[in-house]
Amino acid sequence: MAKQGQTSGQRHEGKDSDSKGLEGLTVAAREAVSQSPAGKGLPPVHLWNPPFCGDLDMRIASDGTWFYLGTPIGRPALVRLFSTILKREDGKHFLVTPVEKVGIRVDDAPFLAVEMQKEAGDRGRLLRFRTNVDDWVPCDSAHRIRFEMAADGGLTPYLHVRADLWAKVTRALYYDLVDMGEERVVDGRPMFGIESGGEFFAMADAKQVRDAV
Repeated sequence: MAKQGQTSGQRHEGKDSDSKGLEGLTVAAREAVSQSPAGKGLPPVHLWNPPFCGDLDMRIASDGTWFYLGTPIGRPALVRLFSTILKREDGKHFLVTPVEKVGIRVDDAPFLAVEMQKEAGDRGRLLRFRTNVDDWVPCDSAHRIRFEMAADGGLTPYLHVRADLWAKVTRALYYDLVDMGEERVVDGRPMFGIESGGEFFAMADAKQVRDAV
């Protein structure tokens, strides 16, 4: 519904401006990605420190959906593109190019881990997770998994993707992790957790887990 007092011409101009804003960001993101080695992989956002240009009306919902001006971005390739220039600083998320930095809102974690594979590695079992933007991330000492208390009293796993960016593991995969969990003594305490990549990642106190079963 149009705002009162807004003319048809003004509405069209606003839509054109919104479209140009997203188009301009897309062009800037593609140019930034082209600066990665051989034009492939992730751009070196950690090396860029451009001026802050304000906040953008873009949001990543807790289910991994990206919104621009309140409307879901329905093109997976565009979401993937924007995800490659994502950066977190001081608890806030930004889209960064060599010349500008804009703030966006993230409800929970910027990524969602939606698929898991088990492999036999040199250091025992290795779990790999696929994110909603089709990155495969191993769960190991460089990409740790942590468990936080959820509002319903359960646990929510988060996987470290890169830099200070995390992926929330889906509830279905969380149950798979519980099924493959085991008890080990950590710092003198019996803990329940999972092993991956030669590391043990504790979920919770073993007694609490046993009492909850």
